[in-house]
Amino acid sequence: MKRNNLLNIIAIIVFIAILFILNMTLDAYKLRIFNLAGIYVILGLGLNLVNGFTGLFSLGHAGFMAIGAYTGALLTMSPEMKEMTFFLEPITPILANIQVPFPVALIAAGVIAGAFGALIGAPVLRLKDDYLAIATLGFSEIIRIILTNTQNITNGALGIKGIPGYTNIWWVWGIALITVIFMVLLIKSSYGKVFKAIREDEIAAEAMGVNLFKHKMMSFVIGCALAGIGGALLGSLIGAINPLLFRFLFTFNVLLIVVLGGMGSITGTVLSAVVVTVMIEYLRVLDIDMNLGFIRIPGIPGLRMVVFSLILLMVILFYQRGIMGTNEITWEKIFGLKNRISNLITRRKAS
Repeated sequence: MKRNNLLNIIAIIVFIAILFILNMTLDAYKLRIFNLAGIYVILGLGLNLVNGFTGLFSLGHAGFMAIGAYTGALLTMSPEMKEMTFFLEPITPILANIQVPFPVALIAAGVIAGAFGALIGAPVLRLKDDYLAIATLGFSEIIRIILTNTQNITNGALGIKGIPGYTNIWWVWGIALITVIFMVLLIKSSYGKVFKAIREDEIAAEAMGVNLFKHKMMSFVIGCALAGIGGALLGSLIGAINPLLFRFLFTFNVLLIVVLGGMGSITGTVLSAVVVTVMIEYLRVLDIDMNLGFIRIPGIPGLRMVVFSLILLMVILFYQRGIMGTNEITWEKIFGLKNRISNLITRRKAS
């Protein structure tokens, strides 16, 4: 146990050192992609807690990202910028002069998204399987429509521009690291064991005295809060948001990361978020003309998504439970693998 704690501390120090090096060496474009991957780590872990560890089928993640993004934007923008942005209809006086530090805005984004999650979860978490998925998807669309039609709060379909760019590698990956640590501690706790029991067999879990609604609500609210924080970071990263940004496609992207990484695997979600985000960006080369010197290949718009979809199809066909399944990379497994390799080398030398 002491060894693992020491190794964890060393790993965190090494991780911070890597962030420092990347922050100094990566150009603005690559740093933006790296930060986007970190945001997807946060969003993926939130959805994996709900879908992977608790066994609920929620498709409403984009709505809670939108709540977090708008909350973070409205709380960090200056009164002057709000006045310039809300030119069709003035912003409501309650929000006009509010400006708080970025950390406070992130906390508020998580709390408000979690509160909406509790409000929506109260009726829909009594449903199961496909009914729950349809209900959460419906509520996500309702949230998006409300954002489109509340001109004096969200600026309607025009969206919000001029969001302060506080998001950087330290905020994104610092929160991602905290999220990973929180998830590990949560899943190892008694609550995590209950979440897994609900996932495996609700009837058996209820028969053993588990309050299904309470624990489902807890998982759902935490997932929504993480989505809100991720949404606030995303809004600050891109500098502009609008309701169309948070359509079902956004939820699908996060769900894709969770499924590819492994439903119920923290390690898988982290790896998948980084790989998918980087791969989607670097496959953009397929959409433009390529000059190989001896031949010129015309670009085909959308080809990168076709190639990416084929790669995903191959992964799903051969790794139906995702890259990691429900497994995690732990120190015990790393040292166990090291010992097995060492023993194998010793036996071969002896023979």
